[in-house]
Amino acid sequence: MSQSTSVQNILKVERLAKTYATAAGPLTVLHEVSFVIDTGATCAIVGPSGSGKTTLLGLCAGLDQPSHGSVAIEGREIGALSEDERAQVRNECVGFVFQNFQLIPTLTALENVLVPLELRGGFVKPDEAVALLQRVGLGDRLEHYPTQLSGGEQQRVALARAFINRPRILFCDEPTGNLDGETATAMVDLIFGLNRERGTTLVLVTHDLELARRTQRIIRLRSGAVISDEKL
Repeated sequence: MSQSTSVQNILKVERLAKTYATAAGPLTVLHEVSFVIDTGATCAIVGPSGSGKTTLLGLCAGLDQPSHGSVAIEGREIGALSEDERAQVRNECVGFVFQNFQLIPTLTALENVLVPLELRGGFVKPDEAVALLQRVGLGDRLEHYPTQLSGGEQQRVALARAFINRPRILFCDEPTGNLDGETATAMVDLIFGLNRERGTTLVLVTHDLELARRTQRIIRLRSGAVISDEKL
């Protein structure tokens, strides 16, 4: 039974809360958030600025620790793991695309894509990275550095990097937030295309309701709490 559950539910969030200490006193940005994401599903998390979307995504991806509550990825509660173990789960299971790209400026496009493989250790073959960069339309930009790339090209490098480890779940934080309309549309098509080709679960944070409606489910946050959870 437990094996069946882990196959069906890739992400389980239970009573998740996050409180920060501030000069004015404790500030709670997430209140008792709970939901389950099925393996292979696509889901958008929407809400106004300050509603806790990015905080929630970071907790789900194991980039931060909750004040209380739990997050389980493929049945493993990541809060119960050491930092090294959490990093291992992220490296094995999770891809992440950030709004501000997070590329390493001293590395080429190809080298940036290879970073997650190098973090795993062992012999690294660049063939998969080259294929992914070709898939996102950057086959002629392999040796270019981030400063030599447009914002849209940098985000495509980041997307290729997110898929290099064949993640089982991809988290996207405002993936089109720094892109113009036409570039953003192309980026969204790439995200959904790669996601479909590789059978990856997709969870994305966005202000863009048109983008959110391309997913199978929309979770709406307001003031750190879930106010609706709609399957499309």
